[in-house]
Amino acid sequence: MTESLDKLTIRGFKSIRELTDFELKRLNIFVGANGAGKSNLISFFRMLQSLIKGNIADYVRDSGGISDLLYNGRKTTKEMEFETRFGPRGFRFKIKPGPGEKFVLTNEALGTSPDSQYSRPVYDAINSWKIYHFHDTSQTAPMRDAEIVQDNKALRYDASNIGPFLLRLQNEEKSCYNEILNACRLVTPFLDDFLLDTQQLGPKTKVALSWKTKGSDYPMQPYHLSDGSIRFICLATALLQPDPPSTIIIDEPELGLHPEAICILGELIENAAKRTQLIVATQSPLLLDQFSIENIVVAARKKGQSVFERLKYEDYNAWLEEYSVGELWTKNVIQGGTVHE
Repeated sequence: MTESLDKLTIRGFKSIRELTDFELKRLNIFVGANGAGKSNLISFFRMLQSLIKGNIADYVRDSGGISDLLYNGRKTTKEMEFETRFGPRGFRFKIKPGPGEKFVLTNEALGTSPDSQYSRPVYDAINSWKIYHFHDTSQTAPMRDAEIVQDNKALRYDASNIGPFLLRLQNEEKSCYNEILNACRLVTPFLDDFLLDTQQLGPKTKVALSWKTKGSDYPMQPYHLSDGSIRFICLATALLQPDPPSTIIIDEPELGLHPEAICILGELIENAAKRTQLIVATQSPLLLDQFSIENIVVAARKKGQSVFERLKYEDYNAWLEEYSVGELWTKNVIQGGTVHE
């Protein structure tokens, strides 16, 4: 198993002015109002992985340029500073803005070269991260389309290869495939099995996610699945995959899910954290109810900057005798809701 991320330092990045030596556990549930900074934290993980993969320039460009990444702009922030710790190892670097929207990397330490014996575990860990984003479940979403059968090694961030990936599990990891199928049946009881037949489309062999209902042999098509159903299939596949990455990051997985499905999702997240590190951003009180309060981190906006605070049981033990974690969030006992500055 590759190493998980233990500590994180971010300075001068987007809405995060300073986050120093923030400790991450195996399970980390980030909750906060819109604009609190959850998405900006997830954006950091995307940036770091882009750096490891050698396409940091594309990330900066797609983010609107270096000026948009600096906390309160160039006049306030002269450089961004980052440090990650993976047990005894780590990686730190700075990004300084240059002329126009150019930038330079400075003070890189402990390296990202996959050839270094010391830095290889760090490189492997960051490179393996999966930042899943299953928001697009429209009729034209990639997860509803066919993909080449060879694209089956790892589930893509948008589940565009869900068909080939499940087909490989069906053939090579039958017990894992059955776990995913059974989890999906809890949410969609009419589901009998997935249909993952290959089809020849021109010179390429492709497979799409199809399925059949109980008591019928009629093959249903991807567009027959509701948004919540296909999103849950993608989530279950990501959380139950046989060889998970060192860290799985998911933004608002509860979108479009029925309350019962959210409860089952919480169980899947809790179990997945036994095999890999989970970082989840949510706004759902019901999803919060599925976790211990020590696993919850509140993101809030104070004095124009994002701050992150991990909750402690002793601060809320009296409240928890009568209320759930989600209720405490809704009642603003756990403070972190919308603040008008």
